[in-house]
Amino acid sequence: MATMASLFLKTPTPSPSLPKTQKTLFIPPLTFTLPSRPTSKTRLKARVSCGLIEPDGGKLVELFVEESHKDARKGQALGLPSIRLSTIDLQWVHVLSEGWASPLKGFMRESEFLQTLHFNSLRLRDGSVVNMSVPIVLAIDDSQKQRIGQESSVALLDDQNNPIAILKDIEIYKHNKEERIARTWGTTAPGLPYVEETITNAGNWLIGGDLEVIEPVKYNDGLDRFRLSPSELREEFTKRNADAVFAFQLRNPVHNGHALLMTDTRRRLLEMGYKNPILLLHPLGGYTKADDVPLSWRMKQHEKVLEDGVLDPETTVVSIFPSPMHYAGPTEVQWHAKARINAGANFYIVGRDPAGMGHPLEKRDLYDADHGKKVLSMAPGLERLSILPFRVAAYDKTQSKMAFFDPSRPQDFLFISGTKMRTLAKNRENPPDGFMCPGGWQVLVDYYESLTLSENGKVPVPVPA
Repeated sequence: MATMASLFLKTPTPSPSLPKTQKTLFIPPLTFTLPSRPTSKTRLKARVSCGLIEPDGGKLVELFVEESHKDARKGQALGLPSIRLSTIDLQWVHVLSEGWASPLKGFMRESEFLQTLHFNSLRLRDGSVVNMSVPIVLAIDDSQKQRIGQESSVALLDDQNNPIAILKDIEIYKHNKEERIARTWGTTAPGLPYVEETITNAGNWLIGGDLEVIEPVKYNDGLDRFRLSPSELREEFTKRNADAVFAFQLRNPVHNGHALLMTDTRRRLLEMGYKNPILLLHPLGGYTKADDVPLSWRMKQHEKVLEDGVLDPETTVVSIFPSPMHYAGPTEVQWHAKARINAGANFYIVGRDPAGMGHPLEKRDLYDADHGKKVLSMAPGLERLSILPFRVAAYDKTQSKMAFFDPSRPQDFLFISGTKMRTLAKNRENPPDGFMCPGGWQVLVDYYESLTLSENGKVPVPVPA
């Protein structure tokens, strides 16, 4: 992976920043050319912004303890009631500590929890509103609540019982699981992956408070160098002289259809008048469901995409987004977009059924495929973000490559679903030439070959890349 890391370190001299974009733009495909005499309405669509968008609340809220205070905080933590964090809890500590959820200062107290559930937003003291669509909360059970008693702070421990943070000025309130699930996912049907992983068997109480993180979260999996924080990403974009940043989230391998969308987006931004748009290729690195390709394999595949020249390393930054995945469709895609504002992105690419999944009980999608992009165009607190909807890409049999779908000749196009792609890779069959770069496809084949059986002979277990 060292090759890929080196590709993203070439940083030109930064230029002075110019005024920032002020309005949310829901930009449909093929409407990026600048009019010669813009009206007041079209001027908003065409306005070019140099420099990076401000974080929500005006500044990044990083929650790390100063180096000079670390020893004192560790000593303090040893004398406090403690909560041992799950893997997903730790991922949320990571998210909060680096400012992805700015201006949130810790796990949500009840007022923040209720605003998130009912309004998908938080109202700040100055009256302004920022988007916040998924609860970032920490559950505890009755026995933990009893041990905490009247204490105002608790220590948060990793799986080795090392104190990694202190939660201060705490508030404990009821964990109404049914309401949380219904309002986040729009259903309480059994089989929702995140719900079964982290809510169903969680405690009946939530604990919120201000977070002081003693040690930055590290995973020691060989990928920590790709986990750039919002402040590190902003620094990188500035070094690269970016006058626009467009973010593309994915939790799947990159095929040439994805690459077409990303390169075409850059072309369209250049047509708008931007001089150096930078792509943030931002694979999700937190919890994903069992049948998703693991992060280590996806990063290896992304490396091949860069090596094979499918994307330009000079205008691409690859980094890992540490958030767990909810699969909560239009509700969750707001969180994905909001977090990228804090990382400096002023454009967000959204596709069909973002953050969606199949219905856990019925043979249909859980969410309407178009609702994600529609919700993003109207979501409270995302007014400063420009939304870029996907154009539909498919395999053009006449050109032997991925191309934008032409409805006038549908017989010439082949749609290769994720299920079809996985089936081909599992069977060591090759997709049509031009669907994915050969090196990237081989990584996918190698991943499915690596699956081994667990002791009971039934459950596939992936081997790390």
